[in-house]
Amino acid sequence: MTEPTPPAAEAPRRKVLFITTDQQRADALALAGDLDIAPNLKALAAEGVTFRRHYTCAAPCGPARATLLTGLYPFVHRSVRNATPLDARFTNLFQEARKSGYDPVLFGYTDSSIDPRTTAPGDPRARSFEGVLPGLRLEAALNEASLEPWLTDLAKRGYELPKRLRNIYHHPGSTREMKRFSRGPALYRADDSDTAWLTDRLLDWWRLRRKENWFVHFVWYRPHPPFIAPEPYNRLVPAEAVAPPLRRETLAQERAVHPFLDAWLHEQDTADYLKTQVNAQTAAPDEIQDIRAVYLGLIAEIDAHLGRLVAHLKETGEWDETLVVFTSDHGELLGDHWCWGKGGFHDASNHVPLIVRAPGMPEGVKGRVVDAFTESVDLAPTILDWLGQEIPPEMNGLSLGPWLSGESPAWRDYAFWEFDFRTLGGGGLEEKLGLTPDQCTLDVIREEGWKYAHFTALPPLLFNLAEDPGEFTNLADDPAHAAQRARLAGRLLSHRMLHADRTLANTKLAHAGPRHWTGARGFAPSA
Repeated sequence: MTEPTPPAAEAPRRKVLFITTDQQRADALALAGDLDIAPNLKALAAEGVTFRRHYTCAAPCGPARATLLTGLYPFVHRSVRNATPLDARFTNLFQEARKSGYDPVLFGYTDSSIDPRTTAPGDPRARSFEGVLPGLRLEAALNEASLEPWLTDLAKRGYELPKRLRNIYHHPGSTREMKRFSRGPALYRADDSDTAWLTDRLLDWWRLRRKENWFVHFVWYRPHPPFIAPEPYNRLVPAEAVAPPLRRETLAQERAVHPFLDAWLHEQDTADYLKTQVNAQTAAPDEIQDIRAVYLGLIAEIDAHLGRLVAHLKETGEWDETLVVFTSDHGELLGDHWCWGKGGFHDASNHVPLIVRAPGMPEGVKGRVVDAFTESVDLAPTILDWLGQEIPPEMNGLSLGPWLSGESPAWRDYAFWEFDFRTLGGGGLEEKLGLTPDQCTLDVIREEGWKYAHFTALPPLLFNLAEDPGEFTNLADDPAHAAQRARLAGRLLSHRMLHADRTLANTKLAHAGPRHWTGARGFAPSA
């Protein structure tokens, strides 16, 4: 008698929760001193791996997310400013995940600028940089340009909405001319905030999908300005508990460091730069501390809702099936070097948090802190690797998988980033510095002890971080450091040469058809 064939074992479920915040710098929790403003982030770190030296390779939002989600450096994908189109020929994390049967969904935004060559004349998608990256299916939109779903919910809850809907972020009773920063509470309750609303949407969506694989890209808008928080987060952090900005004694001293910094600080000399209607360069020290405190309060609010997401996954048993990645698109200068917002060459703009927690991690790995330099281009390869997919050879990043299994692989000993400061709108830094748009680029190579910034058409910068961690003294013109400058300039050049677009560079046409070089495996048929 033939023995019955045993049923095939069910493949383990693999789910992905890929979280990004907006404008969260890596040292934000340290700025709060002894206050524990993020217990849920700390709990996540205790169950995962913290990458302590993680850097985004681009800023602001559009370029940062294009880099994060394609695994390509900005000098390859060239979507270098908000509203610069992303070339449709490049693949991305979500398009690749679809090859494994996933239907990646988006809660939030990606600030993706569509390639206008792929649209018909008059297509409204070609009039905004706040589109959705191809490969994602939008479930709930929320950013400053997509407030309607959240505002509709607020109206249903009885809120009287302002005539100018974006003024929802104003302090109650304010006018267009009044501050959009305040220590006072927001117009809405904490349970009704944008952060709470988006979290609720994901929890609602999850309730019907416990027995299937899913891939969620979840994007909180905070702690992006305007810096107004609902109670109790608006006053959760005392101003006196917050570390003051790291900067030179006077604004004039900071401007004298470099022509770019001088021009950029002049551009920021306005009440509109931070969307706060506060000129942060002329504000009193106590007001600066209040801004920094509210920023930390917004992070504390995010942390509370992160706890809700983790609690749901644990209650449903999905925690042991889910890869969780927590990071941010870029940092926030927050008054350091008298600068605000994101961009430039300082660490505060590009050093961002990264925690990765994977199911089945060895106990000895949980809570691990990795000091190797990692970059935003590494996350797309990491997630694809965890899903068991081939990493597209054109991606510049490396999978962090070995670190998650307890290994200490050979790794890079520096971080790279690029900042493009063209405006294309007339005036701007091009006019102030006498540059063409294509000359408005700086590249940074950041080692443990040294940092070098190379400008396309301006003098370079060199900092000895071991002796000058605040990046106050430019040594680029010091003859005693000429060899160090040359070494780092050469290393930066080699980095760009190594990572130039290689989509077809390792492919050759042969009698048997196209072959692609796969390293140790030699040549294999091209897909």
